[in-house]
Amino acid sequence: MANSKIGVLVMSYGTPESMDGIVEYYTHIRRGHAPTPEQLAELRGRYEAVAGGVFPLRENTNRQAEGLQKALDAMAPGRYVVYQGLKHARPYIEDGVEAMAADGVKQAVGIVLAPHYSTMSVGSYMQRAREKAEELSIKFASVDSYHLHPKLIEALESRVNSAFAELREAVGEDQPLKALFSAHSLPVRIREVNDPYEEQLLATSSLVAERAGVTDWAFTWQSAGRTREPWLGPDILETMKEVAEAGYKGVLSAPIGFVSEHLEVLYDIDIEAQAAAKELGMKLVRIDMLGTDPLYMETLADSVEQVSRAVYI
Repeated sequence: MANSKIGVLVMSYGTPESMDGIVEYYTHIRRGHAPTPEQLAELRGRYEAVAGGVFPLRENTNRQAEGLQKALDAMAPGRYVVYQGLKHARPYIEDGVEAMAADGVKQAVGIVLAPHYSTMSVGSYMQRAREKAEELSIKFASVDSYHLHPKLIEALESRVNSAFAELREAVGEDQPLKALFSAHSLPVRIREVNDPYEEQLLATSSLVAERAGVTDWAFTWQSAGRTREPWLGPDILETMKEVAEAGYKGVLSAPIGFVSEHLEVLYDIDIEAQAAAKELGMKLVRIDMLGTDPLYMETLADSVEQVSRAVYI
């Protein structure tokens, strides 16, 4: 018997469950090609550097999925049931869709724990989910982006204000401060297809800065892949050098392309960028990540509700 509830597939990048799963995880990212010993050692080293090998993204994603279920229940009791699907780890995106089918769900909405759309990120998640849903006769609709949702902007504004206050107290009232908004870099070739990723990131950054009263800010990139093709830049470490040379003593890091703590935040910002800031004689303060902030949970729930009402209700 068909389930009248609407399935909500919450998607995220995924991370290993333990250090033993790194090889399988990295092999999946590399489309079936096992990592070299050097690559494996580097990744293991990064995980070990982050609180001794914990895997925060998995726990954070679980909490966010639970938080979205609660927000949807508060908004529309009994209408939605949340499932999880990961890009590079179990349960894979296809596993989440199969779980819906096993429960008799016939209508679904997909949403990714990333506010900004790119064909290479959110688009690829949705394609996999849609293909599996069609195979299992599940009608599938998607939330492609929510980068300007008022509650998302409000949550980010609050975090920027708090971090700026901490930074100002640390470096003094008379020292120049720079806000650096950042997101995961992608290959430059996305520009050839008019991908909206850059435009959406700049729109979010601009609106958050305006609401927070931040006039001295820049957008930069981080966490670029190590492939032969060029990736979007400049990288945050390069930008920080320029900022230091310009006489700034304080930097606010706002990695708005991410919504929870994981390697790209806990290592690339909290370890690498912090070390660079110290060498450059600057103070760096990072904003708190969104996590299960009620405003973010409501952003996700509102976005799901809007799409489901347009398609199903």
